[in-house]
Amino acid sequence: MAATTHTVTNQVPPLVGYDVFAADRALTEAVERHIATGVLPGALAELGELGRSAGSAQAQEWGAQANTYPPVLRTHDRYGNRIDEVEFHPSWHRLLSHAVSAGLTDAWGRPAGHVRRAAGFLVWTQAEAGHGCPLSMTHAAVPALRTDPALAAEWEPLLTSHTYEEGLRPAGRKSGVLFGMGMTEKQGGTDVRSNTTRAEPLSGEGEYLLTGHKWFCSAPMSDGFLVLAQAPGGLSCFLVPRVLPDGTRNVFAIQRLKDKLGNKSNASSEVEFDGTWARRVGEEGRGVRTIIEMVAATRLDCVVGSAALMRQAVAQAIHHSAYRSAFGGLLIEKPLMRNVLADLALESEAATVLAMRLASAYDTDTEEERAFLRLAVPAAKYWVTKRCTAVVGEALECLGGNGYVEESGMPRLLREAPLNSIWEGSGNVQALDVLRALQREPQALDAFLREVGKARGADHRLDAAIKDLLTELADLEGIEARARRLVERIALVLQGSLLVRWAPPEVSDAFCASRLGGDWGAAFGTLPHTLDLASVVARARPDAS
Repeated sequence: MAATTHTVTNQVPPLVGYDVFAADRALTEAVERHIATGVLPGALAELGELGRSAGSAQAQEWGAQANTYPPVLRTHDRYGNRIDEVEFHPSWHRLLSHAVSAGLTDAWGRPAGHVRRAAGFLVWTQAEAGHGCPLSMTHAAVPALRTDPALAAEWEPLLTSHTYEEGLRPAGRKSGVLFGMGMTEKQGGTDVRSNTTRAEPLSGEGEYLLTGHKWFCSAPMSDGFLVLAQAPGGLSCFLVPRVLPDGTRNVFAIQRLKDKLGNKSNASSEVEFDGTWARRVGEEGRGVRTIIEMVAATRLDCVVGSAALMRQAVAQAIHHSAYRSAFGGLLIEKPLMRNVLADLALESEAATVLAMRLASAYDTDTEEERAFLRLAVPAAKYWVTKRCTAVVGEALECLGGNGYVEESGMPRLLREAPLNSIWEGSGNVQALDVLRALQREPQALDAFLREVGKARGADHRLDAAIKDLLTELADLEGIEARARRLVERIALVLQGSLLVRWAPPEVSDAFCASRLGGDWGAAFGTLPHTLDLASVVARARPDAS
């Protein structure tokens, strides 16, 4: 019989055995809003199945195991032959298999494909975020490959397949493939035009041999990679397969795996090319233009991935507070804790609503929506990914010391949180990209203003924020130094306009009062006490029944 001192009381049950999709009202409403009636029942069914899987004890165990046992590089076999393979825990493969079978690499060719995929990505990566990297790059490779119809015909059916096959084999012998990307090099980082990897033409049409290195190459066990290299005609985009059609290994020497802050389950590597066979994608000298659509799609996934991390962190914080007692009552009933939880819930819902609006623009694919995305994607990527670390850190604090312990899962979320702000261009890169859109593509600003203008007159604080933003946009003096401030305001105005149109009044009122009206402190939990904070928290509470 256990000693009385070992009796466990006032501990919170794990948040497990629930439907991650159905419990997220902001997400379910977005899916219903952006998917046509005829497609909606099927989408809801598949997302419900994915949500129940993501909330299961099994999926959570897979996520924990994939991070506890990170990938291991094997450069040689026992006989000394170079193999350059990365070994993953079986749970990594189970996560990827489930994700691919759920269509998380298949968006470009099915009705409402981007909204369905973004919602699924947001749901499933809450179980484990690291394997979202190969999913994202595989999905995003499609528009780049479409610049070459022959390559697209060969690879797109495999990229969008719902079958996951691990192991290195010729792509023609597999039912589905994954893709990676290699852009950055030691000397340049984001400045890809300074890349030194060389591409020497062969006699075959569009065939080259690459010599050089890549400082960051994620998911090195993928079947193919889009990389940048200097061809005779300038910086160009190339497709590098891991295995050649005859079954021989392409030259793809993995030097080491990066020892990262977080994202432990995912292998990020340094690779060397030395006579590596490649096919050119697009025209010589237009590599950045060719690969930019892939970059834009992965940037959107950074927004969606950050929204997923925020949602999981906020769900854990609210769940904990709903069961944990202190000072004579449940934490969730304490006015100050309620203020913190409501503030976090606002940030999470604003991120989700914005991410899903961007995904819907991809599905609509009109000139107006493409112009809107040109400005909105980098602005959202800048702001949402930056808010992620702050949200996860505050949510961890809601659990107190229990949240600082690895078993809670919160430290893994916190280590993962900064990643999306860095990947595919850090904050300054996104801010400068917004400036370029404003200066070179006036139709992008027009599309953005028409979007936020749909909510004009519904909230005086939003109207004032739009007016102030227009004043800032009219002042070009010191614009680069002010870029972060400007992009922050663009993102907040866009989020506010979407919430005013689509969120319950208590949510939009609280967002506009704090983020746009200035009635907010410098930390979470400083919302005006007169707001309906209990309703905001109740809306964000996950159902673990």
